[in-house]
Amino acid sequence: MTAEEQHLSIAEVADEGSADGLRRGFILILSSPSGAGKTTLTRLLLERQELDLTLSISVTTRSRRSSEIDGIHYRFIKQKQFEALREADDLLEWAEVHGNFYGTPREPVELILSQGRDVLFDIDYQGTQQVKAKGGMDVVTIFILPPSMQELQARLERRAEDPAETIARRLANARNEIRRWTQYDYVLINDDIQDTFSDLLAIIEAERRKTSRSKEAIGRFVDELLE
Repeated sequence: MTAEEQHLSIAEVADEGSADGLRRGFILILSSPSGAGKTTLTRLLLERQELDLTLSISVTTRSRRSSEIDGIHYRFIKQKQFEALREADDLLEWAEVHGNFYGTPREPVELILSQGRDVLFDIDYQGTQQVKAKGGMDVVTIFILPPSMQELQARLERRAEDPAETIARRLANARNEIRRWTQYDYVLINDDIQDTFSDLLAIIEAERRKTSRSKEAIGRFVDELLE
């Protein structure tokens, strides 16, 4: 049996529902070019405890920086461990960046979804496509656009973190990322952060009410109505 056959896809497991009959959780992916507001929106979502969103923590083979905490920023593992996860098809997405590997383990995400809770991903379009391929209907994708390239450049410059050549490279990368907007379920233009956040909350509420995520629980209620 191949590794692919040994693992039910997240979408297949979704049809079985959770053990407690709760709604099925979903994966919420936010993507955006640097400076468009994704990091701020992610922080605002996680600050809303009533949303009960869990931020996905990636594994990486690179060394831990002094300011990083294992299990908070990343889970730091050896390359052999990473390769074992990849070969067993236990990663929802992975990438190599500057000789180091990054990825999202499947098992902890599946556990959270089966409990009827949602998982928040902050990844780029390449990672998004990998997760969508394995997650199917469990995945909701949102792309955050800046109101203009001029405003995006101004936001990057206001950070005062990068030299001019780095900002120019980020803008070039942004154009490439923005061209991928049609690959996402929703697109939000972040002109005002509070308005964008309100739209984001509305999307989450609507996705949580989808019939496909709560068939078992709603089915029992309907049966009681009809008795």
